[in-house]
Amino acid sequence: MFSKKQETTKIDREQRELIEYAQYRIKQKKNLFRHFIVFLAGAVLFIILNKFLDFGVNFRPAQVDWFVWATLIWFFFFLIHFLNVFLFSSFMNKKWENEQLDKLVAKQQAKIEKLKTKVEKEHPLPTTSKPEITRPNTPLEP
Repeated sequence: MFSKKQETTKIDREQRELIEYAQYRIKQKKNLFRHFIVFLAGAVLFIILNKFLDFGVNFRPAQVDWFVWATLIWFFFFLIHFLNVFLFSSFMNKKWENEQLDKLVAKQQAKIEKLKTKVEKEHPLPTTSKPEITRPNTPLEP
């Protein structure tokens, strides 16, 4: 009839954020590694197509084989992905976003307070005085 409550481990908010951030970073690095593998496989495929299967042999922009240009362009995109994961993500992460959000909210609140004081100063609310009741059982005069 009566059962003991099983103690459940609760993760506080800060630990949860750390775990979510770690999972996010792992996912980013995993996707970067996949991109690198696909990049290597694609570059090898380009070389095989050009050198062994004679695909696009006559197409040589700027006197360089087409697969070199394709690989360089793909490498450029991989480099952007790499910089995004390891450089930009390290200082423009969720913590940075929250700090920027807090700064903007504080700035907006300061402007709102400034406007409130300006409105109160320029357009004060009318003060009405309530009649003082000296004899509670007598009717008010019109």
